[in-house]
Amino acid sequence: MTIRAVVKGVGHYLPTRVVENAEFEESLDTTDEWIRARSGIERRHFADESETTSTMATAAAQKALVMAGLDPSDIDALILATSTADFTFPSAATMVQAQLGMKSGFAFDVQAVCAGFVFAMANANALILSGQARRVLVIGAETFSRIMDWTDRSTCVLFGDGAGALILEAQEADGTAQDRGILSTDLNSDGTYRDLLYVDGGVSTGTTGHLRMQGNQVFRHAVEKLAATATTAMERADVTEDQVDWVVPHQANIRIIQGTAKKLGLPMERVIVTVQDHGNTSAASIPLALSVGHERGQIKTGDLLVTEAIGGGLAWGAVVLRW
Repeated sequence: MTIRAVVKGVGHYLPTRVVENAEFEESLDTTDEWIRARSGIERRHFADESETTSTMATAAAQKALVMAGLDPSDIDALILATSTADFTFPSAATMVQAQLGMKSGFAFDVQAVCAGFVFAMANANALILSGQARRVLVIGAETFSRIMDWTDRSTCVLFGDGAGALILEAQEADGTAQDRGILSTDLNSDGTYRDLLYVDGGVSTGTTGHLRMQGNQVFRHAVEKLAATATTAMERADVTEDQVDWVVPHQANIRIIQGTAKKLGLPMERVIVTVQDHGNTSAASIPLALSVGHERGQIKTGDLLVTEAIGGGLAWGAVVLRW
């Protein structure tokens, strides 16, 4: 008998404020055409003053619970991937736990920037396989609009806010690549690349700081490392590219998404793309794309999915799962 972490529910939340590219033309030396050409982004959502990472995460989690037909009391563990928690501490995860009315179990944050949800999924999978949890609520949520330098046109036009949530449940399976659930994970990091993507604030500076990025260098590492981690994860799952129904990548930049798909030998018709509507929502982008893809009717039960992401650290990884 093999235990798999199987998807039971998915949901997402986006702030009501939609910011089109044209809005940046009023304050920056940029155009809608320039932003689209460089990133594929057309619009993004920004949180208002009443919205935080924890409140958006809670809203996404509630939708996932409804889809799964579960109550907060049915959840054993809650993992929240974020780099923009409401406070230094307590963790945003425990705040979501309280907002959901989840009185039992445990909750914690995972911080791997844009790769956060992949790292959170791997942790959730490990908790389920070890028997420490039967059901895990995995969330990615970010308010990157609050760490933007609004004078830097190379970064501030790229990011958006939002949240996505996924519920994983332990189920018995045959131990083959045909099983539903997580089939494999692959995690990596290399701290020597810290200066390529970081926030210049924190406890050491006494400031929140702003996001800083060497875009060309990040792009170069992204395509190479994303294709490599996806390939490793597929090999561990004993599946091949031609068996993959959907790649659900971190939604950072359409050129990175296209470059990675080409390197994997997969057509864009088999890639879930939401970057045009949401921008880069960091750790929220994969669960957001999973939820939107399911909502659109693209992702169906039994489909084989590959998710991959890279973020500051650098940290990168992939998960192979059957929906």
